[in-house]
Amino acid sequence: MKKNLCEILGTKYPIIQGGMAWVATAELAAAVSNAGGLGLIAAGNAPADYVNAQIDKAKTLTDKPFGVNVMLLSPFADDVMKVLVENPVAVVTTGAGNPGKYIAPLQAVGTKVIPVVPTVMLAKKMEKDGADAVVAEGTEAGGHIGELTTMALVPQVADAVNIPVIAAGGIADSRGVVAAFALGADGVQIGTRFLCSDECTAHVNYKKAIVSAKDRDAVVTGRTTGHPVRGIKNKLTREFDKLEASGATLEEIEALGMGALKNAVVDGDAQMGALMSGQSAGLVNDIKSCQQIIDDLIRGMGGVINGLRVF
Repeated sequence: MKKNLCEILGTKYPIIQGGMAWVATAELAAAVSNAGGLGLIAAGNAPADYVNAQIDKAKTLTDKPFGVNVMLLSPFADDVMKVLVENPVAVVTTGAGNPGKYIAPLQAVGTKVIPVVPTVMLAKKMEKDGADAVVAEGTEAGGHIGELTTMALVPQVADAVNIPVIAAGGIADSRGVVAAFALGADGVQIGTRFLCSDECTAHVNYKKAIVSAKDRDAVVTGRTTGHPVRGIKNKLTREFDKLEASGATLEEIEALGMGALKNAVVDGDAQMGALMSGQSAGLVNDIKSCQQIIDDLIRGMGGVINGLRVF
């Protein structure tokens, strides 16, 4: 039998905040954890000393469990993992690679390891390697994405593994949470909705771009590079489209995106900044506290379930 996800996470609710680079800071992680979910600090491409400082800061803001998301493509990934062994957190989630060699050292210090997976094959590999759970992330998510939709991916992963499955991609309200459980998930990971929270330190221009987004405004660029990214449509995404259509080199495309996420998050450049966001942006209509967001998610589930129509 699968272990209960809340017992694994040490949380009140089976809700994880997405590890969004530049966005998921100690402030956001602590607020989500204080509200009953599991907050995550995003390591992104940051050096190990930054991650260590963020962990220490989060510990001053919450006494609840929180975690760190590690992007395995980062040149600092090994150093960050060393910090996480020396300064442990409750959970480490990973993306953009196989964390197999890190699982045992992290678990040895009491950390749960939860890789983000875009395919059934990788989910099965992670279970074999000893992961405590997996996040099955559909292409509706923001940032770097895979190809399978949440609707198709989650039930296939749930059928394939015996560890808890956390659904991610396109979930922003109670309907999405209930749907995720109906697909066989044991919990949900939510990013874009938490980006538009009071405690998130991202620039208000970034938040406003998401709040005003319509259903087709979260677009994908970079498919020709093999590393597609989803974000809100703006001047930057149009420039990416032009470069890709012209047959530009990988180096030229990467040069255009250099520092673009920081430009959005820190400087508030809503035109040439990378406004990474999931397709759930069309469901996000306001900015509120993390406590309010989680309360709304939980309270709304009963109404969704009671309103289900059956033949």
